[in-house]
Amino acid sequence: MGTFRLGRLSSVPAFLRTDLLADPTRRALVETGLLGDVGVVEIDPALSDTATTQHHFGLEPESLANCVVVGGKREGTERLAACVVLAAARADINGVVKRFLDVRKASFLPMARAVELTDMEYGGITPIGLPSGWPVLVDRGVIEADVVLIGSGVRRSKILLPGSLLARLPGVVVIDGLAL
Repeated sequence: MGTFRLGRLSSVPAFLRTDLLADPTRRALVETGLLGDVGVVEIDPALSDTATTQHHFGLEPESLANCVVVGGKREGTERLAACVVLAAARADINGVVKRFLDVRKASFLPMARAVELTDMEYGGITPIGLPSGWPVLVDRGVIEADVVLIGSGVRRSKILLPGSLLARLPGVVVIDGLAL
């Protein structure tokens, strides 16, 4: 019930430390009834970068997932999505994502725009609590992870949860081969 151990990290149930979650993340966990199913761990914001987190806490790359915000245009209309892949991989933006969004070219959103649209901190953007209507493309490898570390919406904490829980979030589309 929200208590996980991964490397040198031990989480507490997120409902005990909602102060460690970005507002949209907390709201989404409450609305979906998943607040009691995830753990949260406070970290030094200087350790929030994926590679630094992995090294500092002794984590395997298969236990960390990154969430990136991407977009493209079709007939003047912008199409946005989030992509979640394990840290050892990168999202196939120019293949799988481009085809999914049905755009000519897909690319990462600039940092300031991603922060503004998600209401989350850069380096902490998480698939939990993204704007309604955004597809959240999640590589099957993330879903199959027993426990995965993701952002919390803020740089001073991380969320630990079973990878399969991500499939229960609104807007999630599980994709084989999203990760390269």
